[in-house]
Parts: sequence; structure tokens; C-alpha cells
Amino acid sequence: MSVEITRSAAPPRRPRGLRLSNAVRNQIYGLLFVSPWLIGLLAFTAYPILASFYYSFTLYDVINAPRWIGLQNYIFMVTQDPQFPVVLYNTLYMTIIGLPLAMVVSFLLATLLNNPIVARPVFRTIFFLPSIFPVVAIAMVWLWLYNPNYGLINSTLASLGLQVIPWLSSPSLAKLSLIVIYIWGQGTTIVIFLAALQDVPRELYDAAKVDGATALQRFLNVTIPLCTPSILFVLITGIIGWLQYFTIPYIMTQGGPMQSTNVIGYYLYQNAFQFFKMGYASALSWALFVIIVVFTFIAFRSSARWVYYAGG
Repeated sequence: MSVEITRSAAPPRRPRGLRLSNAVRNQIYGLLFVSPWLIGLLAFTAYPILASFYYSFTLYDVINAPRWIGLQNYIFMVTQDPQFPVVLYNTLYMTIIGLPLAMVVSFLLATLLNNPIVARPVFRTIFFLPSIFPVVAIAMVWLWLYNPNYGLINSTLASLGLQVIPWLSSPSLAKLSLIVIYIWGQGTTIVIFLAALQDVPRELYDAAKVDGATALQRFLNVTIPLCTPSILFVLITGIIGWLQYFTIPYIMTQGGPMQSTNVIGYYLYQNAFQFFKMGYASALSWALFVIIVVFTFIAFRSSARWVYYAGG
């Protein structure tokens, strides 16, 4: 009798087909919810990437239909285009020189802002502000600062009886002048390093003090090793950002003077929207992609030698 009661009290099993239909229905609902994002991904990301890859093998001027020419764009880029070595050199120069300088300055400023000083929140806000300003506004302000006639920097130098510096009109100084602007706007990087510095355990500093380590030794042997994961992150994002550097040169120098600031990003823009060589511009974009992948791969491969994970 007890067995019969137990069987009657058990809930009836649902058919297997009904469970499958519920799963399918839930999947359809999920796809409907994410469909705006999927449509945007396919229309504005996936399709342009695939189209640019196809156009890189064609002769395409936007007006006429693309004509297949195979690897001719890439061959012309490497062997015949006199501008490509120039823009490649400028891009690598600004990346190899500017990125380490920006990282060192940002890390040192974050270290200073991590110390208990008076009005520390105010200083942190001041250093972070440049990263939230529009790039166009930053470029216009620095154009005024660098102006050789009435700019603030040169006016100050002239009032002190010093020689005026041609910041943006000298081929030897133009790239360094743009690098200074980039370093000035490293507020986000400072915040990242500041968060990493605050995660360093205080006990390690205390133990190093007991062992007789100086402040410099604690900085080199405790602070920097424990911040290397954040340094790697900033390095990777910096490589991607510097190799695609475009907005500041476009607004301030247009690649001049004498092509000294003409980087790959701006040269790509010129070919696509000024010369209407959309096929060649697509080839340049994929060449830039390969360069970014190579530099990123090198950074990741070398990270095993110098990145220290405290939990690992």
C-alpha cells in the first residue's frame, strides 16, 4: 500500500519532446535579446573586416567596381611605394620611443600619487583630467602652446631672452613634440598603475625594511615585480594604440613637416579618402594589422621572463 501511495504522489514525467521545445524556445528568446548586438557586429564589424580583406586584392576607387589584381597592392607597398618606408619608420619611431617614455612617466607619477601627501585626491584628479578631454580639444590647445609666434611656451622663452623653438615646423622636433602630448594625456594609465600599486601587500615592504633594504631597493625588488602584470597590460594596449596613432598628427601636422609625422594611420587615411585608392588603403590596413600582431606576439612571448604573478 505504501508503494502505491509513493507512486501516486510522484510528479508525472514530462515528455522528452516538451523539454526540447522549452530549450529551443529559451534559445530563441536569448537570440532575440542579443540580436541587436549580433546585427551590429555583423554589419559594422565583421562585414567591413571581410570587405577590406577582399578589397586589398583589388584596384578599387569607390566609384568603379573593384577589379581583382591579386597581390599587386602588397608588392607595390613593399617594393615600389617610396612613402611606405617613411611612414613605417615614423610609426615605429613614435612607438619605440614614445611608449616606453609614457609608461615610465606614468608609473613614476602613480608611485608619487600612491604616497600619503597633502591634497592627494586633488592631484589624482588633475593628472586624470587630460584623459577625459576630447582629442580635438587637446590638439587645438597644444597647437596654441606650440605656436612659434604667440604660443605660451615660445612667448615665455622669448620673454626670458631665450631662443624660440620650432616645435611643429622642425622635422627633427615634430615627432618628439607629438610624443610629449601623448605622455601628457596618460591619465588612464596612471590610474591602472595606481590600482596595481595599492594591491602590493604592505607586509612585503615591512619585511624588506627589516632586511635592511633601502627605498630604491624596495622599489626595484618589490614594487616593480608585483606590478608587472599591469605593466604588461599597459604595454599591449600601448602597442595597439601607438601603432594606430592618427588623430593628433591629422589635426596638428597633416603628416608634416617634410613627412616627418606621416604615420601609417594617416597615410592609410590619405589613400582611402583623399586619393581614393581604397584597395591600396585596405592593403595598408592589413599590413598594419600584421605589424600589430607581431609586436603583440613578441610582448606576450617575452612576458614569461619578466612578468611575476603573486598568486601563481
